[in-house]
Amino acid sequence: MSEVATFLEQLTFWHWFILGCALVVLEILAPGIIFVWLGVAAFITGIIALLATALTWELEFLIFTILSVVSVFAGRAFIRRNPTSTDHPLLNRRGQQYVGRVFTLDEPIVNGTGKLRIDDTTWKVNGQDMDAGTAVKVTGTVGVILTVEAA
Repeated sequence: MSEVATFLEQLTFWHWFILGCALVVLEILAPGIIFVWLGVAAFITGIIALLATALTWELEFLIFTILSVVSVFAGRAFIRRNPTSTDHPLLNRRGQQYVGRVFTLDEPIVNGTGKLRIDDTTWKVNGQDMDAGTAVKVTGTVGVILTVEAA
């Protein structure tokens, strides 16, 4: 019997608890809100393995797999229903910070595309054709491109 097979045969609830801790620590080091749910699945698998000592390692892995999928979907649904409130909701959405503000075109908008300089950044803009120097109001964003109209 190989070393891996021997290890899997000797798998206990402690191994699941250790895996759960490792996944939670991994979530802290590489946040993405996925490893924490896998860690929860590992902890629950460990509790099941503690209570049902006759489980084979194959069944424990099946339980972990099912719980992983369920916990990821449940966690995502929970986060969607309970978003994190912040005092800076547009912090990582720079383009959205400019919606409603008026700026002056640096380059003309030709065929619906032009450029606009805001502070130290040049932004691509979409809108009706206009000459350079025209005051425009930002009405929205499409990715990193600002949508503008004449002010």
